Amino acid sequence: MKLVDSVRNISKIPELRDRIVYTILLLVVYRVGSHITIPGVDASAVAAASQAPSNDLFGLFDLFVGGAFKRASVFALGIMPYISSAIIIQLLGAVTPYFQKLQKEGEEGRRKINQYTRYGTVVIAAMQAWGVSVSLASPSSFGQPIVPDPGLFFTISTVIMLTASTIFAMWLGERITERGIGNGISLLIMIGILARFPQSLVAEFQSVSMGNKNWIVEVVILAIMVAIVAGVVLLTVGTRRIPVQYAKRVVGRKVYGGSMQYIPMRINTAGVMPIIFAQSIMFVPSTIVSFFPESETMQQVASFIAYDSWGYALIFGLMIVFFTYFYTAIAFNPKDVADTMQRQGGFIPGVRPGKSTSDFIDNILTKITLPGAISLAIIAILPTILTKFGNVTPGFAHFFGGTSLLIIVGVALDTLQQVESHLLMRHYDGFMKSGKVRGRKA
Repeated sequence: MKLVDSVRNISKIPELRDRIVYTILLLVVYRVGSHITIPGVDASAVAAASQAPSNDLFGLFDLFVGGAFKRASVFALGIMPYISSAIIIQLLGAVTPYFQKLQKEGEEGRRKINQYTRYGTVVIAAMQAWGVSVSLASPSSFGQPIVPDPGLFFTISTVIMLTASTIFAMWLGERITERGIGNGISLLIMIGILARFPQSLVAEFQSVSMGNKNWIVEVVILAIMVAIVAGVVLLTVGTRRIPVQYAKRVVGRKVYGGSMQYIPMRINTAGVMPIIFAQSIMFVPSTIVSFFPESETMQQVASFIAYDSWGYALIFGLMIVFFTYFYTAIAFNPKDVADTMQRQGGFIPGVRPGKSTSDFIDNILTKITLPGAISLAIIAILPTILTKFGNVTPGFAHFFGGTSLLIIVGVALDTLQQVESHLLMRHYDGFMKSGKVRGRKA
């Protein structure tokens, strides 16, 4: 009943209703584009070849773009080149003085950084599009020839088409962020993942009905899946609150301060970004390998970094831990927080203002980030473990844990938070009884 009332309240707010409808329409456009085959590719041959399950890293890439890669769609690259470009720009911001200066220039600096990110997206998309064109022209990629007339013209047209489609997808994401609800780029990734869930669920139950799996074991697996989802939600919204006391100030006839407030420090401050960053980096070797389909050395490298290999799980887990600390350092600066508190007359009880406060916050941030980073890494490699030991189909294992589940939960909670904020600003109840989702700022 509470959910029904919240949905009814959404329909009463014209601005929020229009934003949701606008978001849905652009997501539909993105999904329609993922079913349009690249010119020059035999659509019937692609349809026949795409029925075979893919258990490599390209299979995971295909999951992120909602099956567009295996369908040889114009949106085969999805939004991942933009994510890769954003990673590179943020890495440059941590080590290059010029980009550090841009990050401190406010709106003008952000505008220039976004511009450089778009330029990088074009370059990365063109490189990956070239790799896709080589892969499509190679019969070994799909098990049968799917390009009737491979050649220079096909390569050039494919590169142009895929690059332009990636830029269009980036534009859709930016429009959703600006005029819709939620983060547009993240929503495009999430909708691509959810598009495969019904098919994977049906395949899993067909395996049970055919007697390949015991239904009791399947029920236990589904129960564990629910527990993992609950754990991911707790990891996403879990916070450590640091008390801050503000001294009383008399301004004219009014008294300010004198109250106790809290700094909410999330266990997973970086959110889903470490997963996306690490996953984007893991796509790079596979893209390079696709340029050399006849090389035995490259094929050995491909088998080592295959999605279901232990080598992939180890590298992927370590990269997640690294990017968790890296992105947390970018998103939360203890020194800036300590300086702001000192200017406003605030202090942490028992801790001296200034550097001592900064060190205190940094120490707590480091301690709570470690279990968060390890938990992210464990959840991310769960599909690999389940595929090897749990007799779970690869398609369904993606939703059991790993990147897919973390992205879905993180993006869903962020979108829910924005919807809830619109409701609270207009004096409507949110989705929770208290008016805000626990562990997240309203």
